[in-house]
Amino acid sequence: MSSLLSIDAVCKRFGGYTALDDIRLEIRQGEFIALLGPSGCGKTTLLRVIAGFMAPDTGRIVIDGQDVSHLPPHRRPLNTVFQNYALFPHMSVLENVAYGPRRQGVARAEANSRALASLELVGLAALGNRYPREMSGGQQQRVALARAIVNRPKLLLLDEPLSALDMKLRKRMQLELKHLQEKLGIAFVFVTHDQEEAMTMADRIVVMNAGRIEQIGAGTEIYRAPATRFVAEFIGEANLIAFEASRDGEIRLAMQDSVAPAPRPDAPARGLAVLRPEHLQVLDDANPGCDGLCRLTGVLSDVISVGSHTMIHADIGGHAVLARAMGLPNAGMLPGSPVRLGFHPSHLHLIGEHA
Repeated sequence: MSSLLSIDAVCKRFGGYTALDDIRLEIRQGEFIALLGPSGCGKTTLLRVIAGFMAPDTGRIVIDGQDVSHLPPHRRPLNTVFQNYALFPHMSVLENVAYGPRRQGVARAEANSRALASLELVGLAALGNRYPREMSGGQQQRVALARAIVNRPKLLLLDEPLSALDMKLRKRMQLELKHLQEKLGIAFVFVTHDQEEAMTMADRIVVMNAGRIEQIGAGTEIYRAPATRFVAEFIGEANLIAFEASRDGEIRLAMQDSVAPAPRPDAPARGLAVLRPEHLQVLDDANPGCDGLCRLTGVLSDVISVGSHTMIHADIGGHAVLARAMGLPNAGMLPGSPVRLGFHPSHLHLIGEHA
């Protein structure tokens, strides 16, 4: 399938600071893309370059085959939903949504009809006569979405539009936004620093750091097989263990000098092994583990129950290790007590030392 949006070698600098460094990305029609990364990584700058609020220093922005790199925002086939929604307080909800078509010269009756159809899509058709001040944060967010989609843009850009909502409403709006995107078939580019939000909604996640793209892929792919140390640490929680590969198909872990079969035949010579906390089992007489597990022995440093699961912090030969177990902790799991952990070698993901 041909690309709807093509970002070709885009760079953006502010004085001596490089905000975007050789960004290359292809986005297909109807795809939900999340730009994910910490503050200052370049994700909002990239969104603004796509939108036309900033021009790239080098590189091109191509939408549906047209180079729009130097076109102003209103001449690009896209729309943007901002963090603060930017609704007109003196206009009703219906007038807010109809504003875009009216600016394009559409007759009032037709503009109102389109606005009502957009409000129907976001479940607010009955509230068209209200004013923004009379609506909740979640309702205002839906009005902003209705206004953005009323002219059916080819591409919708969203700059952390859920960040002002409380946690429960935010989680509900994540699902509603994903369902709306699937119904419309419009490509969404969504900026967020919240990895769970990106995992919930996006078809593909673009992980950014220091102005560069570290990895692009589906959420499960990025979680299970991070390409770099930064991705492994930023996406979820991870134990990172230095390793060296031997010639006989094994790897030697720095932690307790443990030896494990290499999880793949093309293992790098050395680097970091990524082991997710949920892949570590607590072994005891009631749960001795099974054959094929690699075993680690250490001391519990902390045990934290978060209701649905327990976070187990252990010291394994001077290395801090994190394990996650379902349910409540056992009565005997107290800081300072010995602990045995086990993991299957197939759960190790290896990152070469230069990644």
